Amino acid sequence: PCTPQGVIEMLKFYNIPVEGKRCVVVGRSEIVGKPMAQLLLMGNATVTICHSKTANLVEETSRADILIAALGKPKFLNEKHVKPGAVVVDVGIHRINDKLCGDVDFEKVKDMASAISPVPGGVGPMTIAMLMKNVVLAAKLQAGK
Repeated sequence: PCTPQGVIEMLKFYNIPVEGKRCVVVGRSEIVGKPMAQLLLMGNATVTICHSKTANLVEETSRADILIAALGKPKFLNEKHVKPGAVVVDVGIHRINDKLCGDVDFEKVKDMASAISPVPGGVGPMTIAMLMKNVVLAAKLQAGK
């Protein structure tokens, strides 16, 4: 799927290795959470999948070297959920009072993360880029190339 593929491409672009890292994916959807975990595993990361009902969620997320937020709840994850120096990728997008925000409370987390994706302007454009990449690949395959 395009969104997880876009996250991986973003991490590669910024030279953020996943190999050997503890990655926590908060979200278990078929289109983002589960494929994201699989792609991280393929990159030799140690992966934990959590969700909004996970017992001790703060404990789980605060151990992550790379935290992927894809649970669909605006500003759900805050500074308590993030290990200082972690990489935070926010997949969520929500509209609150005509403003867009993600699943992470950006203002509370930005100064403690070593890197954090913004909403809007982070994962969304990467999803579109991966969709275009997949369209080109499909066209080439149909053309026998």
